Amino acid sequence: MTCFQIRCTLTCFGRIENFSQKLHRMCCDGFCSVADRMETNGTDEVEKLKSKLMSAWHNVKYSWVLKSKTAFSRNSPVFLLGKCYHFKAVDVESPTESCTAEALDDDVVTGNVDGFRKDFTSRVWLTYREEFPDLPGSTLTSDCGWGCTLRAGQMILAQALLLHILGRDWTWSEALTLEPLDTETWTSSAARRLMATVEASIQGERAQVTQQPLCAAQGGAEEADSYLQEAYHRTIVSWFGDRPSAQLGIHSLVKLGMTSGKHAGDWYGPAVVAHILRKAVDEAVDAMLKGISVYVAQDCTVYSADVTDSHSGRTGSHCDPQGLNSEAASDSRAVIILIPVRLGGEKINPQYLSFVKSILSLEYCIGIIGGKPKQAYYFVGFQDDSLIYMDPHYCQSFVDVSTSDFPLQSFHCPSPKKMPFSKMDPSCTIGFYSKNVEHYKRISTELSKVAAFNYVIGNCQTTVNASSIDYCEGIILCIILSFFIINIAAFIEREVPCIHLFEGTREGL
Repeated sequence: MTCFQIRCTLTCFGRIENFSQKLHRMCCDGFCSVADRMETNGTDEVEKLKSKLMSAWHNVKYSWVLKSKTAFSRNSPVFLLGKCYHFKAVDVESPTESCTAEALDDDVVTGNVDGFRKDFTSRVWLTYREEFPDLPGSTLTSDCGWGCTLRAGQMILAQALLLHILGRDWTWSEALTLEPLDTETWTSSAARRLMATVEASIQGERAQVTQQPLCAAQGGAEEADSYLQEAYHRTIVSWFGDRPSAQLGIHSLVKLGMTSGKHAGDWYGPAVVAHILRKAVDEAVDAMLKGISVYVAQDCTVYSADVTDSHSGRTGSHCDPQGLNSEAASDSRAVIILIPVRLGGEKINPQYLSFVKSILSLEYCIGIIGGKPKQAYYFVGFQDDSLIYMDPHYCQSFVDVSTSDFPLQSFHCPSPKKMPFSKMDPSCTIGFYSKNVEHYKRISTELSKVAAFNYVIGNCQTTVNASSIDYCEGIILCIILSFFIINIAAFIEREVPCIHLFEGTREGL
């Protein structure tokens, strides 16, 4: 091989050779030092090393995921959390059947395309993170590989808080400036962090990551209002920070999950996450979070009296900076309604497609915690027979949200994803946001029109007497039968009731 060929080879593969040398030297030195420490510290060091190596593998695995571009039909409406968007071709005689999300701003498309992109990107995106402080009861510093359902739960809660504080029409001013997360940006980001991640995992050193600078806010006639909205926006994101003091962060959720037998590294189901979110909001100390509560349905049943009671908060505890709750009483709290359901047996029942579409079309819906088997997503909309979702399976670097100007770019996703309804896991949790009692009545009216909901009329008294025993037994029998029907739903060819709205209290049964 000539000198010229050698120089060409080193030019093309210099980084790979350098990486191999550094990895070999790091492994030799790292494992020797680890072996020395193990002789002194015993088996605890083995567990720490195992944990760090697993974190390193997950960080690399979920950073190198190749994301294909999502195709959208130009001739079908797109629903996003109760809002409808249209992408139509100008040339009606020869329309283009589909386009990618990144190509929606092409000249051949009309309609509110930018509105959809801005609306989707403005939703809070919470993904896997690495190199944050140790999680409670473990040495894990990343949730890669196991925390996707917790992240999906955080996203549905973040959407409820956006509605509560900023309203449904709010959008982030910088939403359209984010670059799409295509294959190049995903892999290049992973390549820059690969060596730092493995080195930190073996040597126990914190990887240094450079954050993108926050774009300067632009002012004008509405500068004060924009500044206030941006402040609320940052406050909401900071509640989900990856640090022990964050009230709705993963550290708090893992700690609350320990009371239910869950630990860091375990798999969390949608129903378990719903109850963890309820506890997290109940224990939150921020004044704005005191103005909202979470109600989790049990046995697929929503008790109207319990929801109404949840709306009655402590006088003066509700913080409504944007005047979103002007119609409610001064002591009224907003309520997030989470309903864990199972839409089929081992697989999703196709009969529930229209049901899921109807739910995501409602303006009160805040999304669905669901996904594929062992892979959780946050469903926010649909087009035709495909669900639109936000994917937490992307490992990003830790961001310190305690600073006043922390970067927001990694908390918003510019690239929506789609998944056929047939691949959806039947276990999921549906979410609604109820501003006040009158708002809940409107929600109940809308839900009663959805075929999959069964609205039970009546009141179940707290003091059970002879006249109410038969009625209560009837309600319990209805619930048992509904669960039995759901489990065999895949074998029958008709729509079945899966959720009950009961005008009574849970204690009445």
